[in-house]
Amino acid sequence: MKTVLCYGDSNTWGYNPKGGRFDYSIRWPAVMASLLNPPGINPGMPGSADPAFWVVEEGLNGRTTCLEDPVEGDRNGLRQLIPILRSHRPLDLVIVMLGTNDLKRRFNPSPYEISHGAQLVAKAALSSECGPADGQPKVLMVCPVPITEAEAFAQIISPDAFEISRKMAAHYRACAKECGAAFFDAGEVIGASSPVDGIHWEADDHRNFAKAMAEQVRKLLEN
Repeated sequence: MKTVLCYGDSNTWGYNPKGGRFDYSIRWPAVMASLLNPPGINPGMPGSADPAFWVVEEGLNGRTTCLEDPVEGDRNGLRQLIPILRSHRPLDLVIVMLGTNDLKRRFNPSPYEISHGAQLVAKAALSSECGPADGQPKVLMVCPVPITEAEAFAQIISPDAFEISRKMAAHYRACAKECGAAFFDAGEVIGASSPVDGIHWEADDHRNFAKAMAEQVRKLLEN
């Protein structure tokens, strides 16, 4: 059985742009797990086969790449990472999708700094010794979906965030190559976040992204 940890923010947690949290069956990590495993898998139940893939859903609203949030507090993705990895080891793959919350105006963001913050998280995962046989897990760096201009978070997000979010993919790609992680641009699947609040994904976006991630997981772990 391969274990995949999905490490992200509110779009991994499943925040509904209209409020609340999407049901487990809609959130992309769970949908991805259903696509990776044969139908009818129910771990722990008599007569049920073990899944080929065990997917750990680890999303936190407001999580940054490596920044301490002076307003929300306790959102530093780099600082939180190692205890989480150790609690789920051994891990075959860590999917890191962070950076959207770095676009908040209090962080004065740039695409270069956000991508390198995400790279710090990827490097920490690669050197964590939380892979099989205390080795190196594979890491997939995912560039977040570009945000959409909306009123909902206008006072929180940087005035330049709309443009910055569209420049991040090239930086993420370079950072992933530099540190030896795989790369994926979520914007290639989801053109932009929901116009309802400008940051989060609709249910169909979760399903479409799950399909793309399932393909990436198979490519990285089944070869």
